[in-house]
Amino acid sequence: MIHLTNKNNYTVILTEIGAGIVSILVPNRNGEMKDIVLGYANEEDYFYDGPCSGKIPGRFAGRISNASFLIDGKEFKLDQNKGKHHLHGGSEGFSNRKWGIDYSDNQRVIFSLTSPDGDQGYPGELRVTAEYNWSDDNVLSLDIKAKSSKDTVVNLTNHTYWNLKGEDSGSILDHSLEILAEEWLPTDEDLIPTGKINSVANTPMDFRLPKEIGKEIFNEFEALKIGKGYDNCWILGSEHNLKKGVVLSHQDSGISLEVWTTQIAAVIYTGNWLNGSPISKSGRRYNDYDGVAIECQGYPDAPNKNNFPSTTLKAGEEYSERIEFRINLESLL
Repeated sequence: MIHLTNKNNYTVILTEIGAGIVSILVPNRNGEMKDIVLGYANEEDYFYDGPCSGKIPGRFAGRISNASFLIDGKEFKLDQNKGKHHLHGGSEGFSNRKWGIDYSDNQRVIFSLTSPDGDQGYPGELRVTAEYNWSDDNVLSLDIKAKSSKDTVVNLTNHTYWNLKGEDSGSILDHSLEILAEEWLPTDEDLIPTGKINSVANTPMDFRLPKEIGKEIFNEFEALKIGKGYDNCWILGSEHNLKKGVVLSHQDSGISLEVWTTQIAAVIYTGNWLNGSPISKSGRRYNDYDGVAIECQGYPDAPNKNNFPSTTLKAGEEYSERIEFRINLESLL
């Protein structure tokens, strides 16, 4: 594992498995050091875990319907690892690979991975780098870049589960969530976007003003019943411009998280199926709703939705996106 430590002596721990985030240790308002991301006791458990905890899924984060798509009229068939669909790049996707380390120092690491032509059904050899920087003002930035030898589709994110009370403190339903989004993507029962783009107004999907995650999560609302909670995509705005997209906070802990990104959307997943995950760092299994994932990315199933912004990466062009996890700490008592 790789340890990054800033001048405040706050630590981020990363793993080569899936280029993932294992721990982030910062103090709460009482000065108690808390690990605010979910993770496992055994590093090997990051391979093939259901929750995809902390890692970078790829070559395509989220679902691709019927595990297939077209580029210039040619069909590409992908690994079917979610029923008849394709999820997070397939059963041997990027989150289940050991990435290389191109560079590492006390506050920065660059992971790399080469995905061969035809990997999980995708065209083109894809070279990917993921650079983490842990700044002295407690910002963990992630720059993901990729180039392909052929036209392909790419959608990369980070899949960390957050709990600002501490990873062993139970439910995140009492956390406050703000999503700076006017619209969201409804799905069918398989969580495949229908292609419609709906307003959040007058629905439980409206987080334009901060509210507790648990306030409406069990309402009789179709999307919440399908996912057993929130597992949906919100539209953040323009492409490639760094913007604040999501704010997560917990009043008692005194810790808040601002997520800034160049990505156009964010999938919010409230850990609705965490039961049965590997043994945690605290020696128990997580329960449903013990963490919330904030996955900044392109639209799920974009390769099959002509009205969605394209996720096609042309041969030789560079995919380049940034996510910043800005951790704010209240003054200690």
